[in-house]
Amino acid sequence: MSTVENKAAIRRLIDEVWNQRAFEVLDQLFAADAVISESGLPFPTRGPACVKDGIGAICAAFPDIRQRIEDLFAEGDRVVVRWSSSGTHQGKYFGIAPTNRQITANGMAIYRFAGGKIVEEWMNTDMLGLLRQLEVVPG
Repeated sequence: MSTVENKAAIRRLIDEVWNQRAFEVLDQLFAADAVISESGLPFPTRGPACVKDGIGAICAAFPDIRQRIEDLFAEGDRVVVRWSSSGTHQGKYFGIAPTNRQITANGMAIYRFAGGKIVEEWMNTDMLGLLRQLEVVPG
């Protein structure tokens, strides 16, 4: 795939999966054995089912969450996205009871493509900033 096609796949991830909740699209975007590495998790997970579970849990905790692409770059087989999201904490999130607070979170991810699908994801999210907004961690 070209860098243009790879960037289009990340736009689909944000627009269709995150913002429209079309979780079935993940099977089209991620390879069955894709390695998913996220900040704060001690080990990588694998495959689109893990991505569905993770995004599903976030959407359950923040049902009105909306993602936005701030920057999107591609070179070779990799795409980098700087994203932001906003929503209301209305469900349990990592054991934190709903606070009904509005949050704005941001982070960056690098995706590697092979065979037309995402085969690796490295995600870093500003969890400290998010926990401060939920008033779980002092500001």
